Amino acid sequence: MACFAWAAGAQNEALVTHYQIAPILINPAYAGFKGTHQLFFNARTQWIAFPDAPKTVGVQYNGPIGNTFGLGVGVMTESAARLNNLRVRLNYAFRFNLDETVKLSVGFSTEYKQMRLGNNILTQAIYDFDDIINGAVDGRQLFDASFGVFGTFNDRTFVGLSFANLISARLDDIVTSTEESTFLNHYVIFAGHRFDFNNNAVSLEPSLMIRQIRDAPFQADINLKLGFLNDRVVGGISYRSLKSLGFLFGSEVSNSFRLFYTFDMTLQDIQQFSSGAHELTVGIGLNTPDKRARLRNR
Repeated sequence: MACFAWAAGAQNEALVTHYQIAPILINPAYAGFKGTHQLFFNARTQWIAFPDAPKTVGVQYNGPIGNTFGLGVGVMTESAARLNNLRVRLNYAFRFNLDETVKLSVGFSTEYKQMRLGNNILTQAIYDFDDIINGAVDGRQLFDASFGVFGTFNDRTFVGLSFANLISARLDDIVTSTEESTFLNHYVIFAGHRFDFNNNAVSLEPSLMIRQIRDAPFQADINLKLGFLNDRVVGGISYRSLKSLGFLFGSEVSNSFRLFYTFDMTLQDIQQFSSGAHELTVGIGLNTPDKRARLRNR
């Protein structure tokens, strides 16, 4: 029962790999950054061969409000064994141009989380009375917040930095009264550069993501994304410090419809018992800028 108590007390963060396609998944400052209204449907399942394997399903919207503000909203559900999480997040961003080459956005998000254990846990023979477990069965509600900045240079180089678990980290400071517990311990860094060749017909985009989130292992990803035919066809590969490889395949079917799939393969011994992890994202552009702007803003 110790594992259930730990899970009920933890504030888990969903592990998704399509932040390369939708940075709004990891940084609230990206809301409305492209100047278009975007809708993303994301689903991920891992450890396929295991019963009650982790699954994540979510929908994310973000778009501009006027010339300077951005708004985003996301709903995500996560399930693993008997644990179910519901997360609702609102993103707010302020966008501005420092000059003709530098674009910057500052964002903030507020989040509601509901964590619940299935009622059938109470009927298990190994169940022993525990306040944490009983509270999780009834449904534990939490609120949190995050802050982020996102910027581009010449519409090619991008850098994002976000700080997560601001409320949770502050509560830890109050409870523990230690200098080591600080919101600066929970961050996500995402940076990269896009190279275009043959009049944008071919693109190469290396990037790096570093993630240190509450109650999750440290993660560093090295990504390489390739685009062909003005990004009508996309492929990529990622190496993660969690000892796994990710393979990205995608297509921009039209100017307003995009489809992406990733297969993750762990490099640890558990791979022989599992068929890896699968993630699917469908992106819909609710309004699309002209072709010239679309190529510039990729």
